[in-house]
Amino acid sequence: MHDADCIFCKIVKGEIPCARLYEDDAVLAFLDIAPVAPGHALLIPKAHHADLFALPPVLGTALTAAASRVGRAVMAAAGATGLNLQMNNGPSAGQVVFHAHLHLIPRQAGDGLALWPGRPYADPAAMAAMAEAVRQAFESLK
Repeated sequence: MHDADCIFCKIVKGEIPCARLYEDDAVLAFLDIAPVAPGHALLIPKAHHADLFALPPVLGTALTAAASRVGRAVMAAAGATGLNLQMNNGPSAGQVVFHAHLHLIPRQAGDGLALWPGRPYADPAAMAAMAEAVRQAFESLK
């Protein structure tokens, strides 16, 4: 299943070129055209699914297996000592292309990239209230 207007679907179909790194029946990995670091790769399911929440579990398993394999190769090729694996889901999380995809970003100590800052809960009661809200959300999502 493909979306005719999706850039990643066009890449899968060979309509738009990419620097392919890995491919199997379910997934495709290629270099990002605007990398955060050299070797920054994107890993996508070949079938069109908008984000993590639309992704069938079997494809999630395929992505995870490929991420491990591709991630090790990217780290080796880039001489990296670490790797960030990131998936943005929804516009407010920074998703720009609405085809599920993982970013594999090779990292070096002192490379200047920063993680988002953590902000502790105001108090233990606020943390407990959020935990309870999430547990209740599981019930409504069944």
